[in-house]
Amino acid sequence: MSSGRTEVQVRPGVESDLDALTALYNHYVRETPITFDTAVFTPEERRPWLLSHPEDGPYRLMVAAERDSTGNSQRILGYATSGPHRPKPAYATSVEVTIYLAPDAGRRGIGTLLYKALFEALDGEDLHRAYAGIAQPNEASVRLHERFGFRHVGTYREVGRKFGRYWDVAWYEKDL
Repeated sequence: MSSGRTEVQVRPGVESDLDALTALYNHYVRETPITFDTAVFTPEERRPWLLSHPEDGPYRLMVAAERDSTGNSQRILGYATSGPHRPKPAYATSVEVTIYLAPDAGRRGIGTLLYKALFEALDGEDLHRAYAGIAQPNEASVRLHERFGFRHVGTYREVGRKFGRYWDVAWYEKDL
């Protein structure tokens, strides 16, 4: 995807991305109900999360980064992950997916590029379903998930409290 003199590359996340990924996530912790984490993280605190997403297997981390005309990586625009849905063994063929974009990276197709790469990477894995929990309201996320074939299966009402109020989470699923 080109925009002027930069292009967007989607690739697996690597350890050198940790500081940028932590800063991006911390924006959502501080400023939004998108995540129900309430305290920011240091990169060291986020390292186990990053390392739980190897370049193969069902738990992936895909990163969108701008590249300049010389091919040098610039900044992280967003990331998408797949991770365990629940910890018990019978859930092993289900993953929970999520996506986070830099605040100024919306409406550029970055989310679409990330999910396309994530689901292509998961193709061929022993997976049956993907699930996504979307804190409400979040129409952009709902539209993105529906474009990728997710369907609404239910809503947990007032399941999380953040910023002094309760938030609903709509759950979506997709066949893999």
